[in-house]
Amino acid sequence: MSAILNTLMSIARNSGFVGLAQEPGYLAMIVVACILLYLAIVKEFEPLLLLPIAFGMLLANLPGSGIIHMEYFLAPADAADPSIYPLFNEILHHGGLGDMLYMGVKLGIYPPLIFMGIGTMTDFAPLISNPKSLLLGAAAQLGIFTTYLGAKLLGFTGPEAASIGIIGGADGPTAIFVTSRLAPQLLGSIAVAAYSYMALVPVIQPPIMKALTTHEERMIVMKQLRTVSKTEKIIFPIMCTILIGLILPDSAILVGMLMLGNLMKECGVVDRIQKTAGNELMNIITIFLGLSVGCTTSANTFLNLQTLEIIALGLIAFSFGTAGGVIFGKIMCVLTHGQVNPLIGSAGVSAVPMAARVSQKVGQKENPQNFLLMHAMGPNVAGVIGSAVAAGILINIFG
Repeated sequence: MSAILNTLMSIARNSGFVGLAQEPGYLAMIVVACILLYLAIVKEFEPLLLLPIAFGMLLANLPGSGIIHMEYFLAPADAADPSIYPLFNEILHHGGLGDMLYMGVKLGIYPPLIFMGIGTMTDFAPLISNPKSLLLGAAAQLGIFTTYLGAKLLGFTGPEAASIGIIGGADGPTAIFVTSRLAPQLLGSIAVAAYSYMALVPVIQPPIMKALTTHEERMIVMKQLRTVSKTEKIIFPIMCTILIGLILPDSAILVGMLMLGNLMKECGVVDRIQKTAGNELMNIITIFLGLSVGCTTSANTFLNLQTLEIIALGLIAFSFGTAGGVIFGKIMCVLTHGQVNPLIGSAGVSAVPMAARVSQKVGQKENPQNFLLMHAMGPNVAGVIGSAVAAGILINIFG
């Protein structure tokens, strides 16, 4: 009988309830995880990534789960060489599932593979047909660099400010890629902010778009885009990879994998691997990426003033990115004597294709005969390229 009592007492002492009593922050994070799960499942806010991120957050905040040990991945503050990390065998022998999966984030494997999958589903024809829309994608990166300055003013280091600023690109994999390189201790907060704001594109963008444009500008009907040949579609990803890779080598991996996926789609001779890259492989990587990122959001690293600052700066980044695209759209409208609807500039953030759909929706409310979707897809896919280029610039400066 005493043996049974001792066993029950041992189970009670080692249960997670004791951990919750000792650290109430875990309970708060479990509540946050459940709220994110609600948003993913019920409201369908970016569910493909928000759901695994939220569930990883839930697992990481169950006391004693041992799913991840972030101390394995962070260099000691006093290390002479910041590239010194614990040996792989330490992780293999003592790490949890989150540690194993997080290796794909730390080594920069998951985001480029996600980009390859995105490439298989991206149509660059609107951008090829109207190359000027590349400028709108570039203008929408304004949010990245203005937020970098804001983060610096709040006391964040250069690498941390760069990682926070990249939220303005509205591209989750890019934000994860940059943060894992420059400020891994902020990964959980930045990933949650990035994907939350991506999900809120239909809420955040329309007020900014309407505030910066007139009724007459929103009424503008754009001319139909020209037809793009298959040869152009094949040459574009090859030339884009060469040019960007030579100009900015730090962007080569993201842009290159995006263009590889697109080349698979457009060439028409590798249907099997194109379908695998865009479906099975991308789905697997999405699960691994979301779960491992979610596991980094434990109470002791997430519940602090810094996280609130990151969330606030993320909203600023997203808003400035939208505003930058719309303002440049207005400039193009003037220069082309009213042939460009400024609303398509808001699609320059790389939330594909949601941002382009928002441009279409806002434009059609003003003029039911207005069809801006294909015109907005040009800046939208340009924004994907632009965010990858911005990531390369930041990594080049601070990496």
